Amino acid sequence: MRTKLLHLMLLTAISAGAQSLPQTFNTKDLPRYTPETGYGFDFMDSPSKGSKKPYYFSIDLPDGNYKVTVKLGSKKQAAVTTVRAESRRLFVENLATKKGQFVEESFIVNKRNPKISDKESVKIKEREKSKLNWDNKLTLEFNGDSPACESITIEPADESVVTVFLCGNSTVVDQDTEPWASWGQMIPRFFNEKVAFANYAESGESANTFIGAKRLAKAMTMMKPGDYFFIEFGHNDQKQKGAGKGAYLSFSTSIKTFIDEVRSRGGHPIPVTPTSRRSFDKNNKIINTHGEYLDAVKWVAEKENVPIIDLNSMTATLYETLGVEESKCALVHYPKGTFPGQDRDLADNTHFNTYGAYQIAKCVIEGAKTSAPELIKNLRFDPKYCPSKPDEAANFKWNLSPFFEADKPDGN
Repeated sequence: MRTKLLHLMLLTAISAGAQSLPQTFNTKDLPRYTPETGYGFDFMDSPSKGSKKPYYFSIDLPDGNYKVTVKLGSKKQAAVTTVRAESRRLFVENLATKKGQFVEESFIVNKRNPKISDKESVKIKEREKSKLNWDNKLTLEFNGDSPACESITIEPADESVVTVFLCGNSTVVDQDTEPWASWGQMIPRFFNEKVAFANYAESGESANTFIGAKRLAKAMTMMKPGDYFFIEFGHNDQKQKGAGKGAYLSFSTSIKTFIDEVRSRGGHPIPVTPTSRRSFDKNNKIINTHGEYLDAVKWVAEKENVPIIDLNSMTATLYETLGVEESKCALVHYPKGTFPGQDRDLADNTHFNTYGAYQIAKCVIEGAKTSAPELIKNLRFDPKYCPSKPDEAANFKWNLSPFFEADKPDGN
């Protein structure tokens, strides 16, 4: 659906380097985004009248948290709109408006690029260079059965906004392409405009490689006292071999490094046990495929007296409840031809699809109710989730983003 007006108000409080913009943009006059314009419709043509295709808007901004307010709806027809940001972070979900009805929704988007200082940058992977999470622009995706956005207002987030930094691997990262998804890109949906999620996770990372790539160093330049760090590793760490490697050696040392760095800056570190793999024994129970690494997370948390979220236990319950065959509906199991351009079967027992990621985000929230009760006060709504009573997969609604990739994320 063609947007009639995009009103972007960048307050003077935006730090130096922000795109200088007029306050109001009419879509009829909006350019295609280029580095020279610094704003405009991105990746595809601007929405045409009556179109039900998703569309994107990008604007160059310095690193930081931004409050985004979208006015959704249309004077001419009913609409159903979903709003995601950056690499498919979910914020507004299937919001229906009647003809002539408008609804405003506000949320916080964290924006960053790899630069740490004039001499240092995050060592992002080659394929990350095309990711929307690591560029100079804030990008919004308007999707849904018939997306309609009347206006957008962007302003710097209030300094009181709490940032939740997510550190982890492919089970946490904002996955860019269908049908892959992770809990880190679903969890923003449940929180109000007093919380920002900064997802620094990346596929294939271990705790030590995350630190070595300077992802933690970058996060440290952005955090403030009172912020949270959710730390989930283990899947890839357990594959490391050699002197000094092991659950109670390099892995535990790295987890302690996260805790020490966050605490030294007044933050709240919260280790998260690694999600279960879909691996069943003969009694249809989930096998612990993480070995000592699962217990090592708990050991470090107890030793350092920090709260923990036992996501491994909850995801095991989720898969066992769904059962051996039905649990495939939470992961990337799709026959050839399910998605445009899919030339082979997909059968992955580690990485989630959008339904699975959504369920696991709810598990994280349940765990946070005891490990981060002050943060939970900022829920937009309480999902009141129990992994032994998962949502029906058939009732889960997700409009596909236009980008697909058959290759699985790094790591397993």
